[in-house]
Amino acid sequence: MVTPQPTPPANDDLRAPKLIKRNMTLFVLSQSFNGAGVQLAYGFGPLMVIALTGSASLAGLIVGIIGASRFLVAYTAGRITDRYGRRPGILLGQILSLIGGLTIGSSLIFDSFIVFVIGMMVFGMGMNAAQQLRVAATDMFPPSRRAQALGYLALGSVIGLMVTPLLVTVTEPLALKLGLPHLGVPWLALPLLIIPGMVLVYFVRPDPKEIGMNLERYYPGYKAPPKPKGERPPFSPASLFRNPDTRLAIISNCAANGNMSIVMVLTSLVLSHHGHSLPAIAFSHMFHSAGMFAFTIPLGRLSDRLGRQKVMFTGVGVALIGASLVALTDGFYVTVTLGTFLVGLGWAAANVSATALIADRVETQERGRAIGVNDSFAGAISVVMALATGPLIQAWGLPAAGLLAVAAAAPPLLMRIAMRGQRTETGTPASLPATLD
Repeated sequence: MVTPQPTPPANDDLRAPKLIKRNMTLFVLSQSFNGAGVQLAYGFGPLMVIALTGSASLAGLIVGIIGASRFLVAYTAGRITDRYGRRPGILLGQILSLIGGLTIGSSLIFDSFIVFVIGMMVFGMGMNAAQQLRVAATDMFPPSRRAQALGYLALGSVIGLMVTPLLVTVTEPLALKLGLPHLGVPWLALPLLIIPGMVLVYFVRPDPKEIGMNLERYYPGYKAPPKPKGERPPFSPASLFRNPDTRLAIISNCAANGNMSIVMVLTSLVLSHHGHSLPAIAFSHMFHSAGMFAFTIPLGRLSDRLGRQKVMFTGVGVALIGASLVALTDGFYVTVTLGTFLVGLGWAAANVSATALIADRVETQERGRAIGVNDSFAGAISVVMALATGPLIQAWGLPAAGLLAVAAAAPPLLMRIAMRGQRTETGTPASLPATLD
């Protein structure tokens, strides 16, 4: 059931206790290990597809597989964490990631594309199930801190960006020495990162769900919003769409994900088509990743201070502008790179704010499923956009795909304009100073 969350009273003493800081540090470090695997999937997945099939036409399959796995697992993972706690669900996801990673590495040894697809699907399901880390982060903080907490968690992804090249550098000589495929060995070594990540999650105490259900115990002075009188109906995904705030949050998150799914494919194609070198293309993608993860903490603070919707809609608008620059500036390197950076930055703002808004609107014991619904729809739109991009480019050229990315970001902005003057975002917490000190 989605309920309004009144703004809690301002209280400068609502600072995160040491136990919460400890748990958050463990989660950030665990996320850094998970992030290394994610970068392997996106960075080397297309090359593995080409190595196994001999064709570049299926190189975009990775985005579709990961999106499909997200669609399939996100809500189920949320049900598990709502029922049994956040730690069991996150650990289950990490186990699946471990199995999937080993399967992907083995697919190169056995030269099997089918094994690769199965392994990538299992890895994607595990990776996305482990994203219940975000739910755990929102559990441990009052509404006025949630978006910033999500921003801190994303620091782990930034660390993961730096860990991946180290993993590849260390394993490449080993692959040559053993005579194994150099693209497969990093995956076979991935358990060296996943297992420590699992150990870190295991030591989180108490379970974040328990913290979320008893915030008053951990934050002296915090007053939980009053619960509605009468019997609460059971949670259902439909309840998220009946509430205008959560409906807009899901649509905004889907718009940002759909927009970015196209731009991730489009950027390389546009730059390559206009003769830019592979190092230049890699540098452009680095800017995109920086936009996604480097500014999540200040974006979270803005969301906590100014309100979820202001930052969320601004993020979608920034992503729309970024897609326009990628598609419509005739391959000029500076504007394309700026565009892909803005798409990543806009996605970060929309994702952090939408997730925090949904977390604000539901009870702790429903939060895993609620954010799972959000992730499932985002995964579905990513699959649709990834599948549509290739045929669209083939039929009408690169600018047509760019226009689709722009169109993907437009619906929530048009809906917001149509709803102007209506009262929305009841009780968005913005009254407390945004700091985890």
